[in-house]
Amino acid sequence: MAKTINALKDVPGPLFGLDIGTKTIGLAVSDPAQSLATPLETIKRTKFQPDAKAILDLAEARNVTAFVLGLPLNMDGTPGPRAQATKGFASHFKKLTELPIVFWDERLSTAAAERELIGLDVSRAKRAAVIDSHAASFILQGALDRLKSLRSEDA
Repeated sequence: MAKTINALKDVPGPLFGLDIGTKTIGLAVSDPAQSLATPLETIKRTKFQPDAKAILDLAEARNVTAFVLGLPLNMDGTPGPRAQATKGFASHFKKLTELPIVFWDERLSTAAAERELIGLDVSRAKRAAVIDSHAASFILQGALDRLKSLRSEDA
């Protein structure tokens, strides 16, 4: 099953960040040095198998070495229905790949991405089209920053 971010301390290469929603899946990718997350695209959800295949195909094309899934916890840190749905997705997804899968707290990621896009004066229509990939980027960047910190502690 999915592990904590500590499991990626020794995993080199680009990582994928996923913001799994009910209607879309936002995707972001890191650089090979795992220092910067970049929004990639948003997949419109259909059924699990085609959604997972699209993610895995993109991951393979970018030589991704692990997945960071945003875990939508309640503000008090407890898992709610969306967190359970994300864990269910991860459980099925794990059967299709041997790459590591970890969770990262995604509280307020969409709000942060929205603020960033508004700050960049992106129109409401354009924000709606890219918000999920930007939220995935925010999630992934948080995980990358933590990995950098963990690696510094070990050095």
